[in-house]
Amino acid sequence: MSLPQEMDVIGIAQPGGPDVLHPQRRPVPMPGQGQILIRVAWAGVNRPDVLQRQGSYAPPPGASDLPGLECSGHVAAVGPGVTRWQAGDAVCALLPGGGYAEYVLTPADHALAVPQGVTLREAACLPETCFTVWSNIVMRGGLQAGERFLVHGGSSGIGTTAIQIARALGARVWATAGTDDKCAACESLGATAINYRSADFVQVLRAEGGADLILDMVGGDYIRRNLRALADEGRLVFIAFLGGARAEVNFAEIMMRRLTVTGSTLRPQSDLAKARIADDLRRNVWPMVEAGQLRPVMDQEFPLARASAAHARMEGGDHIGKIVLRVAGG
Repeated sequence: MSLPQEMDVIGIAQPGGPDVLHPQRRPVPMPGQGQILIRVAWAGVNRPDVLQRQGSYAPPPGASDLPGLECSGHVAAVGPGVTRWQAGDAVCALLPGGGYAEYVLTPADHALAVPQGVTLREAACLPETCFTVWSNIVMRGGLQAGERFLVHGGSSGIGTTAIQIARALGARVWATAGTDDKCAACESLGATAINYRSADFVQVLRAEGGADLILDMVGGDYIRRNLRALADEGRLVFIAFLGGARAEVNFAEIMMRRLTVTGSTLRPQSDLAKARIADDLRRNVWPMVEAGQLRPVMDQEFPLARASAAHARMEGGDHIGKIVLRVAGG
């Protein structure tokens, strides 16, 4: 298949609100050593895209300046050294950036086959959330069957994915959310929902013996509260700090109760580290997807040209699950 010379993309004119996202024309990139070129069908919209647009989450060196960290589509071309994929393969992939475009490059080892029974629209929602959740609650947090697990922001893309993966692993799951509809969405996935506007998650978890693992993207005043909500020898994993990254903490409590506090961000990790996560997903999470234990919770779709409306939807805070951009569809 011959490739066009140019493609439609969504660029960031300057740091600011959703209206700084503008359609542009760019050259179609060519894959280098170990890379594949994907003809994008759907692109997932994630919180880091919003932060990048605002000017607070710069792309790593060598990455595209376009937003977009996950997509689904078909392999359009492969670079030297790539044997796993060939043109025409249906894939979804974690991206270093550039997903808001008709074509995007990514390391071949960061792509996974679209799971059986999953549409391309759904598949676009799997990479960023599954890479993040699995690497933090299992590879880093060590979640085991029978443990008590709490995830904050339970109705978000990360939250709904974390609930389902934790349930599939046999954990008991609690999730915080801020409205009755969001709590109902968490409950429908098998979590015990805690409306943080009317209940204290610390009291709820302590009454159950404390959380063995907490996945937090809030930070701020939740940092100390999370520590109180943990069981002795519990683990607290941070993946974002939407409420702030600073807090005064009594480290004697961490030491005496043998607590573990850790965290990670995905985008700055090495290509090799992300490839290892992809291998773990292929072996452990994709079977959950194909067995129906994990399915993306979908919110709304927008055409690529209306990426600004998709960002406004995310920042409005009313969404439940994933927001996607329709590029080629399918």
